[in-house]
Amino acid sequence: SAEVISTECAGMVEEARKLVKIADNIVIKIPCIPEGLKAVKILSAEGIKTNVTLVFSMAQALLAARAGASYVSPFIGRLDDIGEDGVHLVENIVKAFKLYGITTEVIAASIRNLEHVEKVMLTGCQIATIPTKVLEQMIVHPLTDKGLAQFMADYQNSLK
Repeated sequence: SAEVISTECAGMVEEARKLVKIADNIVIKIPCIPEGLKAVKILSAEGIKTNVTLVFSMAQALLAARAGASYVSPFIGRLDDIGEDGVHLVENIVKAFKLYGITTEVIAASIRNLEHVEKVMLTGCQIATIPTKVLEQMIVHPLTDKGLAQFMADYQNSLK
């Protein structure tokens, strides 16, 4: 991902055209603002992949998808911070996109904990941005540690 810093369409498009030259797999992050959606429309027509970020509603996700965004990123943790259900938004976006044959992929962003990861997996969301702290928590389980200790003890006992 490479993020534009302009807030006007022309600047975003100019930045994006430069950024995509860095590597073949660059996706341009564009904020979900009117000028951003204009830029997405232009960039999409040029075959440049975009991720519309800072999405906080179904309406924003739909507008971004219809503008040609490759990805939309609803920020679930930030919605939870203001008392809304961020995972529910992801679930609804995924359902609506499937219902209407929209090919834009959904990236669950602003993941804060293991519960977020588990819940967005069940929504059918294609991608999640997961912080290192949560990734580390995903691999740990006390029964795994206990089971490994037992396996090692059994092995040592079999050598006697």
